Amino acid sequence: MGRESRSGSRRAKRLRRELFVDLGLVLTATIWGLNFTVVKAALTEIEPLAFNALRFPCAAVAVWVMVRATGRRVMPPRKDWGIVLLLGVIGHVAFQVLFIFGLDWTLTGNAALLLSTSPVWVLVISFTMGRERFNPAILVGVLATLTGMVILITGGPEQLGAARIGDFLVLGAAISWAAYTVLGRRLTKRRGALQMTAWTLWAGLPFVVLAGTPDLVRTDWSAVSLQAWIGVVYAGVFAIGLAYLLWYRGVRIIGQNRTAVYQNLVPVVALVSAWLWLAETPTAQQLAGAGIILSGVVIARRSRARKR
Repeated sequence: MGRESRSGSRRAKRLRRELFVDLGLVLTATIWGLNFTVVKAALTEIEPLAFNALRFPCAAVAVWVMVRATGRRVMPPRKDWGIVLLLGVIGHVAFQVLFIFGLDWTLTGNAALLLSTSPVWVLVISFTMGRERFNPAILVGVLATLTGMVILITGGPEQLGAARIGDFLVLGAAISWAAYTVLGRRLTKRRGALQMTAWTLWAGLPFVVLAGTPDLVRTDWSAVSLQAWIGVVYAGVFAIGLAYLLWYRGVRIIGQNRTAVYQNLVPVVALVSAWLWLAETPTAQQLAGAGIILSGVVIARRSRARKR
């Protein structure tokens, strides 16, 4: 009887712990979803490269605090410097430039949905590198995602040849992040996701700040509102620092596949917040593209998880 009681107590404790993790992941998805709208609003007052140059140091400090708090190694071993620099350029410099200009030039909802296709591009890049095999379900997921993207990008009165350049820039950001994910797998396995993220972010920091310096000098900071400054802090500290902490906690406690499911909430939150805050009313074609994209991502993810 005592053994059963202890077993029941441990199970209840584990369920409570997982519940807090799930709530933390819902908060993470909400933070990331709102981040699209927050950044979009701030970009009306701050130039894209200047915004990145401001928020990246905030993110760098937040991640440094996380690494120190967990007692992990702050500097990468010398033998990893090359791959860390490469990943920093691909996953932070290229990604940030493509993302920030893409978001500035397209609808918030489009940006969130196109960025959510990253898991599918991970599969495609892994396949081209011989690290992944396609089964029929994964292929269906990839094709559905591509179909949804075409519907989304060609939404509204524009024809295919006049699709928004911002959409293609965000799509480039999604592919850049996917390449960063695939190329960084070995470093992640050896050093851990938190350290890999921190090291590559710090490696990309000087490039991001230097790229934004001319716009920082030209900006009339007396005209920048408190709301825009809050956006900078939110995008750096909350969208990277707090959200990454909650995300990695989820991966550690409930596993990668279950944690990844919460990413599907991000574009939904982004669409709703852009509608309420920025008055970006979703069109029927945009909603149709959103549904097909998310369905394709879910199918591809589940098929890959079952294969593993």
